[in-house]
Amino acid sequence: MTLSFATPDSATRPVHLVDDTAAPEWLAKQSQTIQDWAATHGFKGAIGQTLLLPDDAGAIVGYGNEHTRARGRFHLAAGAVKLPAGTYTLVSDLDADALATETLGWLLAGYRFDRYKDQAPMGARLVAPEGIDATRVEAIANGEALSRTLINTPASDMGPPDLEQAARNLASAFGADIAVTVGDDLLTQNFPMIHTVGRAADRAPRLVDMRWGGTGPKLTLVGKGVCFDTGGLNLKPGASMGLMKKDMGGSAAVLGLAHMIMATRMDVQLRVLIPAVENSVAGNAFRPQDILTSRKGLTVEINNTDAEGRLVLADALALADEDNPDLIISMATLTGAARVAVGPDLAPYYVDDAKLAAALETAASATADPVWRMPFHTPYEAMIEPGIADLDNAPKGGFAGSITAALFLRRFVEQNRYMHFDIYGWQPSDAPARPKGGVGQGTRALFAALPDMLGL
Repeated sequence: MTLSFATPDSATRPVHLVDDTAAPEWLAKQSQTIQDWAATHGFKGAIGQTLLLPDDAGAIVGYGNEHTRARGRFHLAAGAVKLPAGTYTLVSDLDADALATETLGWLLAGYRFDRYKDQAPMGARLVAPEGIDATRVEAIANGEALSRTLINTPASDMGPPDLEQAARNLASAFGADIAVTVGDDLLTQNFPMIHTVGRAADRAPRLVDMRWGGTGPKLTLVGKGVCFDTGGLNLKPGASMGLMKKDMGGSAAVLGLAHMIMATRMDVQLRVLIPAVENSVAGNAFRPQDILTSRKGLTVEINNTDAEGRLVLADALALADEDNPDLIISMATLTGAARVAVGPDLAPYYVDDAKLAAALETAASATADPVWRMPFHTPYEAMIEPGIADLDNAPKGGFAGSITAALFLRRFVEQNRYMHFDIYGWQPSDAPARPKGGVGQGTRALFAALPDMLGL
């Protein structure tokens, strides 16, 4: 589906966004009819409170106050979904960042996952207000919609070939080049760990390599594409397997971010790498205590076949590093430890470069896309060194699971300008502009921060 702003027509009506502390003053300036109408309906300006005004005067939507807004995001969307079908213009005193975020929320509130069942569309459409870059906001909305749809699609229809096709569709839409290495060709092209993790599945493992742009700094995005994760021979219990269609959330995130970059024609040389596999159970599945040799030459002892995401990412990161890009970013639904640490709403990330972290934190605050920096804590390196091989894919003890996974990945990148995101990729319950289901995390913050990060 395509999310876009509306074209104004003769029936376009204003919608006034009113802070609860400013509501009395705002109402005092209105006609007595509107004042009485608001009093009758108890309008106070709370977040999500919506009131149609008499005499075709439009509507008012509550915006809460600084305290209540701090407890969530996309507050305009909370009221917009209650408006009747029609075309609206926004009247507010929001600054440029808030205006862009709130209008983005309105567009995202119109997202529907309707592949398997018809879903009623959102009837209220917004005309792009002055003061925003409408093309940019639409690009962000549709990049997010792409990420959501890929994650929401079950593994029956989103296996490695389907994920490849999604990347091909995106490449075709923006004139990008794409190459895919499939099955046993992964061995001849020296991607042994991608092949090993995916070889037990009926649908062959593959590495998707997409390139776009001929000028500007080199940016490489690497996304974990485990289309379904049984845990392998270290089989997950049923309760833990229930959401594993989302284990390709990292690939969905980087494809969504790539959409934003290409749709706005950012001046970068973009590369997207997606190792797409299924971690399945069969006679040829890789085993605990196996030792694998990676593309980089580092050996890895397998102490848990359910720690497979870092294995496929490692080969892709080694390839990314060989090209010496200006910045490498990996995104993955990698560890449950990250969820225990920060919950489902925050996107934890790792980086050694303080300037990159500062740029991201500033952008995250401005775009209502929360992130949280975690440490590449070098003293924990010993925890991922088993002695019998260079690396251990699943250190025992249970401590610092997200950190040790990040340290594992860092071993495959020689340069300092590397960021890793350990995202959840799932909205556990409905929230304004974020229905229950797949969700992008960190991508809007990254998109806003990239010009600063790359010196554009």
